[in-house]
Amino acid sequence: MTTHYLAIDLGAESGRVMLGSLSNGRLDLEELHRFPNVPIRGDNSLCWDMVKILAEVKVGLKKAVARKVPIASVSADSWGVDYLLVNVAGEIMSPVYHYRDARTARGVDAVKAAVDWPTLFEHTGIQFMPLNTVYQLAAESKERLAGARQMLMIADAVNFQLCGVGRVEESNASTTQLYDPRRRAWSEALIEKLNLPRGLFPEVVPSGTRLGRLKSELAAETGLGEIEVLASCSHDTGAAVAAVPATGVDWAYLSSGTWSLMGVELPAPLVTAECRELNFTNEIGFGGSIRLLKNISGLWLVQECRRAWAAEGREFDYATLTHLASEAEPFVSLIDPTDLRFLASASMPEAIVGYCRETGQAIPDSPGEFVRCALESLALLYRRTRDQIETLTCSRIQRLHVVGGGSKNELLNQFTANALQIPVHAGPVEATAAGNVLIQAIGLGHLPSLDAARAVVRASMPMKVVPPQDAEAWNAAAEKFLRICQTAKK
Repeated sequence: MTTHYLAIDLGAESGRVMLGSLSNGRLDLEELHRFPNVPIRGDNSLCWDMVKILAEVKVGLKKAVARKVPIASVSADSWGVDYLLVNVAGEIMSPVYHYRDARTARGVDAVKAAVDWPTLFEHTGIQFMPLNTVYQLAAESKERLAGARQMLMIADAVNFQLCGVGRVEESNASTTQLYDPRRRAWSEALIEKLNLPRGLFPEVVPSGTRLGRLKSELAAETGLGEIEVLASCSHDTGAAVAAVPATGVDWAYLSSGTWSLMGVELPAPLVTAECRELNFTNEIGFGGSIRLLKNISGLWLVQECRRAWAAEGREFDYATLTHLASEAEPFVSLIDPTDLRFLASASMPEAIVGYCRETGQAIPDSPGEFVRCALESLALLYRRTRDQIETLTCSRIQRLHVVGGGSKNELLNQFTANALQIPVHAGPVEATAAGNVLIQAIGLGHLPSLDAARAVVRASMPMKVVPPQDAEAWNAAAEKFLRICQTAKK
């Protein structure tokens, strides 16, 4: 017997509606509908077009009906930190701000004035990033907050539109820096210190929760019928990590895409001064597990270079850029991808040039040199992050599982294996959608556990093992990388 599920997988660049089919311990995924997710710019703000996102989701649901297979359930996942406000009439309030909107700087100042950083970390275990939900909410006007009935994270808002039940799933709640991972509840102390309306924060539910049935009018409009709506892991990284095809405990994961999220699974939060100083975060995963990780820049560096070159009339696909990088001379220029200049630069190539000039390095001149600089720097950043994880957890990591779209980049995978000097297990690419579907299956009782779900991934999806090479050269490069990062901070 085959059981079918729908995963609404929303990313910061595109969204998809995926059909997951589970049969005899194997999972097949089919992309039914893909659409661009382009922010709206205007009035000095950057926002998400939720009207368009929801319209595209409906298109995907209708395409699912055209497949003429019975659908058991549907669930949405999305990037973290961003939210929307729902008014007393149950309508989405406009605008829905983007995490790169400039208002976050105002929010950081407001939070710093109300609560010191050690206290904020003690209550939440979440690393500092100016885009975190707490800073975005602190930048909201009192009038907008007063007119809101509740706050929902993006994927939770999609689930709300599907079934009318407004809940925040725990993996996404944990990204807000307003959720206490030890108490497993909203931080009442922080909400009070920041003078945020307590009624804004809805009930938090665990991953795999059955929320309700598809709204009757939506069931009729799409033709799906009143199928079940679940909260899987509504944070896409939580869903992706649930689909890491790992066994044992001596592994780390890297969710590789626009962002890189690198960490380990723990049974309990690690909220210590050392964790705070190293800027690690404690996010919640399936079953209440803790994802001790660091949220760092990823292929955003390459994506933004490509966008800048396209604006100049030089179009390159990613395969071409990777090939050009493979032919460029190694370790000529390195950058610290965590430097704030790379977070939202008007021109990524210019930002890289500026960093190299300030640190006394050769300036990249060709697209291949720029991309080689970005990829080598990312791999060395992963090494530094791995070393920090081992220090924090007093453990040794023997292999790295790379999942997500970035796992297709064979050059970066090899650089990463070389930098860490451990095997890299690349795949699955579709970890987020797979995790979304498999958590639905667990929630409906179709799979017994997370271990069983990961066994399904191992049986269903290809994974390539990349052995490390060139230890001497990469060890020397790691020392150079640390010196350059220290120079830049002076």
